[in-house]
Amino acid sequence: MNLKAYIALLLVILMYSGNILVGKAINELPPFTIALGRLTVAFIMLTPFGLFQAVKDKNLYLQYKRPLLIMTLTGITFFSSFIYSALQFTSSTNVSILETLIPALTVVLSVWFLKENITLIQWLGVIVSFAGAVWVVADGSLTFFVQHIPNKGDMIMIAAIISWAIYSLHVKQYMHNFRIFGIIWFMTGISVIILLPIVMIEWSITGIPDIFQGGKLAGIFYLGIFPSFIALILYSRSVIVLGAGKASVMLNLLPVFTMFGAYFLLNENISFSQILGSLIVISGVTMTIRLKAT
Repeated sequence: MNLKAYIALLLVILMYSGNILVGKAINELPPFTIALGRLTVAFIMLTPFGLFQAVKDKNLYLQYKRPLLIMTLTGITFFSSFIYSALQFTSSTNVSILETLIPALTVVLSVWFLKENITLIQWLGVIVSFAGAVWVVADGSLTFFVQHIPNKGDMIMIAAIISWAIYSLHVKQYMHNFRIFGIIWFMTGISVIILLPIVMIEWSITGIPDIFQGGKLAGIFYLGIFPSFIALILYSRSVIVLGAGKASVMLNLLPVFTMFGAYFLLNENISFSQILGSLIVISGVTMTIRLKAT
């Protein structure tokens, strides 16, 4: 049983890596357009699973409308939008490394807002994780922030991880009240509604994009079906079998998968500073999560 769960997690990591790689491959499309396309496909795929749950729980959604709105905006609407925006300016490898930082930031916010206690070793893991992220943003240069302005894409990605960390904080507090497919379907539908006027503004600035050119439509369908739908099911079932701690540690393989994909599929150059930075971030996050789970 555990072997199947680990195989499922590897598939999840592969799909999440594909989210970054495909997002980079079709980044000629405006970022909010990609996010809207992905969420529209995901909403359609989730409908048979989530619609009836959502109808039954509608009064519960009204009861928790404020935290639900925060979770919708931070975790569903703008997290993916920030990722696709970041990919306009930075490498898929940097995005994947910085995304791995999310659990450590979530731990810090849990201490701050939820008054959770963590050990000295966990604090060390957090510090190591953030040091690795700074190393990646600075491209391995100790004088980078004195001589350069940080990459715009890396800064947008930092906004993305803050957004997801806030989402994770609310998930800890409120998600146990809801049935998973119903609530994800509901938040995805609300996100589609929110993104529609934003995309209209985006198109008024950039022009209406041709999503039928060069495999872009196929890319959007991939994003909506695999990372947004299938990965959700596989990850949820893996967490039930393995526990959240082991599952989170496994997700630290995301930069490894993404580096290989970026090198072989997108012809991105992988620098020593990126490899070292990813190892530092992974080590720190593993210390933080594994000890938290025990």
